[in-house]
Amino acid sequence: MKLARAIHFDESDMNVFHSPARTGEWCISGGFEFSNWGEGDLEGKARQAFANGWLGVETFGRVTFVAVTQVEQAELDQIAQSLAEHFVQLYGAPSVEAAMDVARAEIAHMSELCDEHNPNTLLTVSRELSDAGVREAFRVITPQETQLEALAVHGSLDE
Repeated sequence: MKLARAIHFDESDMNVFHSPARTGEWCISGGFEFSNWGEGDLEGKARQAFANGWLGVETFGRVTFVAVTQVEQAELDQIAQSLAEHFVQLYGAPSVEAAMDVARAEIAHMSELCDEHNPNTLLTVSRELSDAGVREAFRVITPQETQLEALAVHGSLDE
Protein backbone atom coordinates (compact mmCIF):
# COMPACT_ATOMS: atom_id res chain seq x y z
CA MET A 1 0.00 0.00 0.00
CA LYS A 2 1.17 3.54 -0.69
CA LEU A 3 0.65 6.85 1.01
CA ALA A 4 2.49 10.19 0.84
CA ARG A 5 4.93 12.02 3.07
CA ALA A 6 5.52 15.76 3.39
CA ILE A 7 8.51 17.03 1.44
CA HIS A 8 10.09 20.48 1.41
CA PHE A 9 12.35 21.88 -1.31
CA ASP A 10 12.86 25.20 0.45
CA GLU A 11 11.61 27.14 3.46
CA SER A 12 8.53 28.65 1.78
CA ASP A 13 6.00 26.45 3.61
CA MET A 14 7.37 27.80 6.89
CA ASN A 15 6.30 31.27 5.74
CA VAL A 16 2.99 30.63 3.96
CA PHE A 17 1.17 28.30 6.38
CA HIS A 18 0.09 29.11 9.94
CA SER A 19 1.34 25.69 10.96
CA PRO A 20 3.65 23.92 8.50
CA ALA A 21 3.81 20.13 8.40
CA ARG A 22 7.07 18.46 9.42
CA THR A 23 9.22 17.02 6.62
CA GLY A 24 8.60 13.29 6.37
CA GLU A 25 5.29 13.11 8.18
CA TRP A 26 2.44 11.19 6.58
CA CYS A 27 -0.14 13.36 4.82
CA ILE A 28 -3.70 13.24 3.56
CA SER A 29 -5.69 15.74 1.56
CA GLY A 30 -7.40 17.20 4.62
CA GLY A 31 -10.05 18.97 2.57
CA PHE A 32 -12.61 18.19 5.28
CA GLU A 33 -11.17 21.09 7.28
CA PHE A 34 -12.68 23.50 4.77
CA SER A 35 -16.14 21.95 4.38
CA ASN A 36 -17.92 24.86 6.08
CA TRP A 37 -15.75 27.65 4.70
CA GLY A 38 -16.92 30.55 2.60
CA GLU A 39 -15.14 33.32 0.70
CA GLY A 40 -14.77 35.32 3.92
CA ASP A 41 -12.56 32.59 5.41
CA LEU A 42 -10.09 32.75 2.53
CA GLU A 43 -7.58 35.34 3.67
CA GLY A 44 -3.83 35.28 4.19
CA LYS A 45 -2.28 32.06 5.40
CA ALA A 46 -5.70 30.43 5.74
CA ARG A 47 -6.23 31.01 2.01
CA GLN A 48 -2.88 29.37 1.27
CA ALA A 49 -3.76 26.30 3.38
CA PHE A 50 -7.11 26.06 1.58
CA ALA A 51 -5.69 26.63 -1.89
CA ASN A 52 -2.89 24.07 -1.88
CA GLY A 53 -2.09 22.55 1.50
CA TRP A 54 -1.90 18.83 2.26
CA LEU A 55 -2.58 17.94 5.91
CA GLY A 56 0.14 16.27 7.96
CA VAL A 57 -1.37 13.68 10.31
CA GLU A 58 1.21 14.11 13.08
CA THR A 59 1.44 17.90 13.48
CA PHE A 60 -1.80 18.67 11.59
CA GLY A 61 0.17 21.34 9.77
CA ARG A 62 0.10 21.97 6.03
CA VAL A 63 2.60 21.30 3.24
CA THR A 64 2.65 22.12 -0.49
CA PHE A 65 4.29 18.94 -1.84
CA VAL A 66 4.00 15.30 -0.87
CA ALA A 67 5.97 12.32 -2.19
CA VAL A 68 4.45 8.89 -2.75
CA THR A 69 6.02 6.04 -0.77
CA GLN A 70 5.23 2.62 0.70
CA VAL A 71 3.46 2.50 4.06
CA GLU A 72 3.33 -0.40 6.51
CA GLN A 73 0.16 -1.61 8.23
CA ALA A 74 1.43 -0.60 11.67
CA GLU A 75 1.97 2.94 10.35
CA LEU A 76 -1.54 3.00 8.87
CA ASP A 77 -2.99 1.93 12.20
CA GLN A 78 -1.13 4.76 13.98
CA ILE A 79 -2.21 7.30 11.36
CA ALA A 80 -5.86 6.23 11.74
CA GLN A 81 -5.62 6.46 15.54
CA SER A 82 -4.05 9.92 15.39
CA LEU A 83 -6.60 11.19 12.88
CA ALA A 84 -9.56 9.78 14.85
CA GLU A 85 -8.24 11.48 18.00
CA HIS A 86 -7.93 14.73 16.01
CA PHE A 87 -11.59 14.41 14.97
CA VAL A 88 -12.58 14.08 18.63
CA GLN A 89 -10.38 16.91 19.91
CA LEU A 90 -10.92 19.46 17.16
CA TYR A 91 -14.21 18.57 15.48
CA GLY A 92 -16.23 17.19 18.39
CA ALA A 93 -16.61 13.57 17.27
CA PRO A 94 -18.25 11.67 20.14
CA SER A 95 -15.41 9.14 20.53
CA VAL A 96 -12.29 7.79 18.86
CA GLU A 97 -14.21 4.62 18.01
CA ALA A 98 -16.97 6.64 16.34
CA ALA A 99 -14.41 8.67 14.37
CA MET A 100 -12.32 5.68 13.27
CA ASP A 101 -14.37 4.84 10.14
CA VAL A 102 -14.10 8.42 8.90
CA ALA A 103 -10.37 8.47 9.64
CA ARG A 104 -9.90 5.22 7.70
CA ALA A 105 -11.95 6.60 4.80
CA GLU A 106 -9.71 9.69 4.60
CA ILE A 107 -6.62 7.47 4.59
CA ALA A 108 -8.14 5.17 1.95
CA HIS A 109 -8.86 8.18 -0.27
CA MET A 110 -5.23 9.27 -0.03
CA SER A 111 -4.00 5.74 -0.63
CA GLU A 112 -6.12 5.52 -3.80
CA LEU A 113 -4.50 8.74 -5.03
CA CYS A 114 -1.04 7.28 -4.40
CA ASP A 115 -1.43 3.63 -5.42
CA GLU A 116 -1.13 4.17 -9.17
CA HIS A 117 2.08 6.18 -8.87
CA ASN A 118 5.70 5.11 -8.49
CA PRO A 119 7.59 5.91 -5.31
CA ASN A 120 8.97 9.46 -5.20
CA THR A 121 6.22 10.79 -7.45
CA LEU A 122 5.25 14.25 -6.21
CA LEU A 123 1.66 15.33 -5.75
CA THR A 124 0.11 18.75 -5.31
CA VAL A 125 -3.47 19.68 -4.45
CA SER A 126 -5.49 22.69 -5.49
CA ARG A 127 -8.87 23.66 -4.11
CA GLU A 128 -11.58 26.08 -5.00
CA LEU A 129 -14.98 26.90 -3.60
CA SER A 130 -17.92 26.03 -5.81
CA ASP A 131 -21.69 26.10 -5.36
CA ALA A 132 -21.47 22.39 -4.45
CA GLY A 133 -18.73 22.96 -1.85
CA VAL A 134 -14.98 22.47 -1.97
CA ARG A 135 -13.60 21.10 -5.23
CA GLU A 136 -10.17 19.45 -5.15
CA ALA A 137 -7.85 18.73 -8.06
CA PHE A 138 -4.56 16.86 -7.92
CA ARG A 139 -1.42 17.29 -9.99
CA VAL A 140 1.17 14.55 -10.49
CA ILE A 141 4.86 15.32 -10.98
CA THR A 142 6.73 12.19 -11.99
CA PRO A 143 10.37 11.64 -11.05
CA GLN A 144 12.69 12.30 -13.95
CA GLU A 145 15.23 9.61 -14.70
CA THR A 146 18.71 10.96 -15.27
CA GLN A 147 20.52 9.56 -18.27
CA LEU A 148 24.14 8.58 -17.95
CA GLU A 149 25.06 10.74 -20.92
CA ALA A 150 23.90 13.81 -19.06
CA LEU A 151 26.47 13.18 -16.36
CA ALA A 152 29.36 11.59 -18.25
CA VAL A 153 32.37 13.64 -19.28
CA HIS A 154 33.48 12.82 -22.82
CA GLY A 155 36.89 13.52 -24.27
CA SER A 156 40.47 13.15 -23.23
CA LEU A 157 42.34 14.68 -20.35
CA ASP A 158 45.56 14.63 -22.45
CA GLU A 159 44.64 17.64 -24.58
